[in-house]
Amino acid sequence: MTGYYLIIGISMLLSWIVSSRLKSKFEHYSKVHLRNGLSGKEIAEKMLRDNGITDVQVVSVPGQLTDHYNPETKTVNLSEAVYMQRNAAAAAVAAHECGHAVQHAVGYSMLQLRSKMVPIVNISSNLLQFVLMGGIVLMAMSGSKIVLAIGVVLFAITTLFAFITLPVEYDASNRALKWLETTGTVSREEYAGAEDSLKWAARTYVVAALGSLAQLMYFASLLMGRRD
Repeated sequence: MTGYYLIIGISMLLSWIVSSRLKSKFEHYSKVHLRNGLSGKEIAEKMLRDNGITDVQVVSVPGQLTDHYNPETKTVNLSEAVYMQRNAAAAAVAAHECGHAVQHAVGYSMLQLRSKMVPIVNISSNLLQFVLMGGIVLMAMSGSKIVLAIGVVLFAITTLFAFITLPVEYDASNRALKWLETTGTVSREEYAGAEDSLKWAARTYVVAALGSLAQLMYFASLLMGRRD
């Protein structure tokens, strides 16, 4: 299992580096106050209106980094800080989540695929660790690879989901940035802050997807006969 722990260690280190950088970026751009004085809530509502979306509500949710769009309830859920604050970081997050609402409204294919995968991914995630560990034990004791093969399939599903998430997140950011720029909602300096914030946010998804792929390859190598 040395190889597995090495993969986990490298993945955690990269995730920590990117997350720390993201946090520092958001702290910095939270000090870049918007000249128009709009809050994250108002930015979100304006972007929805400009895209002709009238059936989506913007609501506040507790916590940090809890911002998300819920296609089932048609709500743009903004963390308390983003909802109330009037700075470049809040504008970036609010517009990004509205980017997902726009994707939903126009029927963006990758978002539709991702949404369809959610139920099976939830099941796979819940079973994954038990099946993989059980499969490794059974293979060591009896040489049977059936359970481990099932575990690898489950892991492949979650890894595929992680990679499908990438274009969904990047597209939402691109829609947000295009709207912020073309509508003149933010100044050039504010736009640069929003763009930089969203780039680092997207990199957290990249690291997660690559880490998942590395783990999948490790377990697949065990299935094919490599021990470490």
